[in-house]
Amino acid sequence: MAVYKRGYQRYEGPRAPHLERLLVLPRQAWRRLSEQRIVTALLALSCIWPLLCALFIYIANHTELWGGLDGDFSKMLAIDGAFMLTFMKVQSVFSVLLAALAGPGLVSPDLGNQGLALYFSRPISRLEYVLAKMAALVWLLSLVTWVPGIVLLLMQAAMADTSWALANWRLGAGLVLGFWLWVALVALVALASSAWVRWRLIAGAVVLGFFFVLSGVGVLVNAIFRVEWGDLINPLRAAYGVWCALMGAEMPAGLSLATALASLALMGALLSLALERRLRPVEVVR
Repeated sequence: MAVYKRGYQRYEGPRAPHLERLLVLPRQAWRRLSEQRIVTALLALSCIWPLLCALFIYIANHTELWGGLDGDFSKMLAIDGAFMLTFMKVQSVFSVLLAALAGPGLVSPDLGNQGLALYFSRPISRLEYVLAKMAALVWLLSLVTWVPGIVLLLMQAAMADTSWALANWRLGAGLVLGFWLWVALVALVALASSAWVRWRLIAGAVVLGFFFVLSGVGVLVNAIFRVEWGDLINPLRAAYGVWCALMGAEMPAGLSLATALASLALMGALLSLALERRLRPVEVVR
């Protein structure tokens, strides 16, 4: 073959589907997350509360263990919206801690090594890149949020009468929808902090500060100025208000479902804008 015929030739072989190629990103991200021992340890620690809740459900459905006690004690063992809200509040804290540990390493290595130009030279959009990176974190957070919650509800439905499942059907829907909103918000915060802060320790502190410091600021604003709009900058209280509405429980004072959803939507929009501004294939240094 002549030398001039050995030049560049376009690849004409078989190609993997677009979705299969896109799944490489979350698969590799999940592999890196699973290699972090502290993430694995915290994931195991987050299973303690669901196990205690499972024990509580077992005791509540076996009257022979507490049949001689008064009626007030039986009310304490009710598996209802209040029980699931308590479960959700505890597990939401573990999800934030997991995001603070696992999230900072998702985007910052690509930015530090100038890898975005390589990614976006492929048929991958910024939205697909964000969703692919978020998928690994969403799966991790799901393991401590709605997945154990569904297991607890199935356990309760199997032990209780059929009437309980018919009367409390909205608990399952509320738990899944509420945790999906929460996981999406936590994942956006983790990705935004990873995109803007290159140091993992500081990025993790930003994640914790977004939820806990902002919550404290919202409480202080309400207390000092004697207003209620401080809840709009309190992600924990806004999410709790949505959970209460989905579970059919009483809403917190001064908070409605519309304002809680508007607060979470505004936070999500600002975080998405921050990611859009940061994730660019080129960077101009002045």
